[in-house]
Parts: sequence; C-alpha cells; structure tokens
Amino acid sequence: MGVDARVSVHSDASSQSMIDSSAASDSAVADHPEAHFSIMNRGIDATIRRVLVVDDEESIRRAIGKFLRTRGFEVVTAESGDEALLQLGQQGFVLMLCDVRMPGLSGVDVVPRALQLDSELAIMMLTAVNDAPTATESLSQGAMDYLMKPVELADLELAIERALHKRALLIEQRRVERMIREEVAQRTEELEREKDALRSLTVRVAETLINAMEVKDVYLRGHSQRVAELAASMAEELGMSPDAVEQVRLAGRLHDVGKIGTREAVLNKPGTLTPEEFAHVKEHVRIGMDILAPLSHLGEALTYVQDHHEHWDGTGYPRALEGTRISIGGRILAAADAFDALTSKRAYREPMEPQETINFLQDHVGRLLDPEIYAALRRVVSRRKTLTFIDP
Repeated sequence: MGVDARVSVHSDASSQSMIDSSAASDSAVADHPEAHFSIMNRGIDATIRRVLVVDDEESIRRAIGKFLRTRGFEVVTAESGDEALLQLGQQGFVLMLCDVRMPGLSGVDVVPRALQLDSELAIMMLTAVNDAPTATESLSQGAMDYLMKPVELADLELAIERALHKRALLIEQRRVERMIREEVAQRTEELEREKDALRSLTVRVAETLINAMEVKDVYLRGHSQRVAELAASMAEELGMSPDAVEQVRLAGRLHDVGKIGTREAVLNKPGTLTPEEFAHVKEHVRIGMDILAPLSHLGEALTYVQDHHEHWDGTGYPRALEGTRISIGGRILAAADAFDALTSKRAYREPMEPQETINFLQDHVGRLLDPEIYAALRRVVSRRKTLTFIDP
C-alpha cells in the first residue's frame, strides 16, 4: 500500500506508508492537468483552512490528518457522526471528509445535518464500499464528491482542490445572487415610491381641474369627493380588497373631470335639456377619458370612470354595456353618483332626503342599478356608514 501512496482501511502500517509517500505525491500533483488550481495558491478561505476528518478508524483519521497538515490545512478529527456535528457547531470548516459507514449516524445521515449547520461547507465522502445507491444518495443530499478507499494521495489532493474550487464558486454565486436580490428589492422600492409620487401628482392635477370646474358651478361643489367616499364605503361593504376600494375611491374623485368641457348654460339649465344639450352633456365621459387616457398607471380606475354612466339594462352611455359587462367600479359609481345628485340642490330642483332618495332609487333597480349594488348602497346609507380618506 505504501508504494502506491493510497489511504488504506486495513492497518496503521499502511496508513504510515501513505504518509511517508506524500513527498512523492507532490510531483504527481504538479504534473496533473488540474494542478494550476493549487489549493496553496488559489486564496480560497485564506483565513480559515480548517478541515474536519470524520472516520471511526483512528489510523485513517491520523493518516489523512497528517497528510493534510503537510498541505497547509488545520485538521480536526471526529470518530463519529455525532462528534462531527458537535465540532461543526463549535467552529468553522471549509471541508469535511466523511466516512460513509460508521456506528451511530452514517455519513449519509451526517451530510444534510452538516449543511444545516454550515451551508457553505464542502463535503466529500470517503468509503471502502463501492455502493452506487449510497453514492447517489450522498451526492443528492449535498456531498460534492464520493471517493473509494484506498485512494491515491494525488487523487485525494486534486479532489479536495475541486471541492474547494466548487465551494468558492458557489459562495461567489450566492453572493452575486444576494446582491442582485438586494438591488432588485431596492430598485423595486424606488419604483414604488416613484409610482406613488406620480400617482399623487396625477390625482392632484386632475383634482385641480375638478376644483376649477366645481368653482364655476355652485351646485357641483364637493360632489366628486362625496361620490368618492360613498362609493368607497359601498366597495368595502361588498367585501372588495383594500386596493380595489382605493381604486373605486380614486375613480369617484375623477369621474366628472370631463365636465370641465361642458357648457355652464347647459349644466345650470333649470328646465329640461334638449336632445342636442343632452348629447353635449354625455360628451363629458369622452372628454374625461381623453384627459385621463395618458395616465394608464391609474389602472382599473380609468375603466370605472368610463363606465360610471352605464346602466344595468344596457341603456346607458358611452358603450351601452349591460349587466356584469359593466365594471364593478362603474356600477358602484353609477349608484353613488345618482344618490349624491338626488340629495344635492340643483338649479332645477331642491335636494331629496337620503331615505327618500333610497326609496326613489329602488324603482330603478334592474334598470339603472345593479340589484346587489343597490342593496349595498341601502345598507351603507341606513347605517350612515362612510369612509373618509386622507391623501398622503
């Protein structure tokens, strides 16, 4: 065994002969094609070059330990799987050489537990048993190599080289992946802040237009805000998600922005509108969508604005949608808009009382209003339940 420089599992004498032949193995390693990965020069874990040798045979532990010390490693030995795990819990190692068959915990059992203690540990199995299923299981558990005893010292050193090189690559890969995750998380957070800022700016600009419109019409003052609050209360009553409630609220605030293009004489006309005047009023939905169209980041709120004059029976505008083809937000806004319009003073009539308005709208269920949406409106009004939203 000594002349071929192998680790033997049979006797102390063979282990000692392996150690004595380590000088001869140096030249074999130097001549090997992979020798340029020298573990002495690669700079892998320069501050920690500690190896754990786990084997129930003392001669094997002593022989491998002495060889590795000549290669610049600090060596710690363990005679069992339990002792190996104890050592791993107390100090750091770059590599563990582990026997497969030992009393108590087997080497295969040790592998996953060792990696739980140190996910960066390189693990090599060293066994006298040529067992393909065991080798496959060891590698699947996280071992990097599976060597048969007796092993050439040159082959052992090169196998250690490969394992440490692979370990270094994995550590670097994890470092890069961690940096990428952190960068993505940071950039995502920045984008969310930018999106929120843009959204807030958009709403402020749109509300400036709405305020300008409401200033010129005393009967419309506060209408958009009241519709927004009532619609959001109804959306919550219907069990919609917080994000969806916010989208409904936003649509309520913006739904009448197109009325800035409606003639004041028509808005404040005390009598019945002519067909031409009514057609002019209906244009406010299209004008509003033209104003809001570039703001695609507002998402579903835009669809809700577009649908707020659609009727459950399909007689609404601008698209004459029917039933559930109308967006849920559009159906909510139609009810909230109708309720606020009827309970507000207009140039052509006095306001109605809330309960009177609810009773009046009941006659329009199935025509103007979705029955489920009307029921939510009735519950909210009967409890005087509203949500007040405060801008950031």
